[in-house]
Amino acid sequence: MTQEEFAKKLQELKDGNIAEVIVEQADFMEFRKAWLSFSDRSSFVGKAGLSGTIHYKYFPAEQEK
Repeated sequence: MTQEEFAKKLQELKDGNIAEVIVEQADFMEFRKAWLSFSDRSSFVGKAGLSGTIHYKYFPAEQEK
């Protein structure tokens, strides 16, 4: 998957259109480039799976009152 495809998937995740993004070990560097382009990247939380896969979900930071 390309950096642009990952950026699109991350935006879909952020918008709530998909539940998670699964990143294979071989694609991690392209994912990382896309992930770094998001100012709220700390809201994307990854959980390691089997065989080097990582499952990312989005947990938005609490909005300030």
